[in-house]
Amino acid sequence: MSYEYRVIPAPTKGTKAKGAKTVEERFALTLQEAMNSMAQDGWEFQRAETLPSEERAGLTGRKTVYHNMLVFRRKTETGLEAFQPRDVQPVAAPEQAGDAPVRFIRPALSAVSEPSPKAPPVPSPRTLSGSLVKDGSDTSRD
Repeated sequence: MSYEYRVIPAPTKGTKAKGAKTVEERFALTLQEAMNSMAQDGWEFQRAETLPSEERAGLTGRKTVYHNMLVFRRKTETGLEAFQPRDVQPVAAPEQAGDAPVRFIRPALSAVSEPSPKAPPVPSPRTLSGSLVKDGSDTSRD
């Protein structure tokens, strides 16, 4: 399982709101709104961090400034996790070099009068007319 992370600056002061009278209540409400906003997009709050950053001070000087950050994460669906294998038939074991070529095991086909209820509907040839390229760009190589 893999994750992607998002780091945003923590709020520095609270916003005025009905019912939030003290500075602490306003700040907590602002922080709560930021966290809920991220949660709506699937981000899970991990922690708050104070991290150093070196910045310019004047023409030639440098100073270290500390920033408060909020760290969020959410699961990403990698290619392996998104892969949903179908029921496949096993492949015959390869024979020794120089022997007959490898054979694949396939299921026997039989004529069925009724299609399977799981089978997708077959479109008519009239609905299949048109280009296979969705965005109109040519994907062929010169």
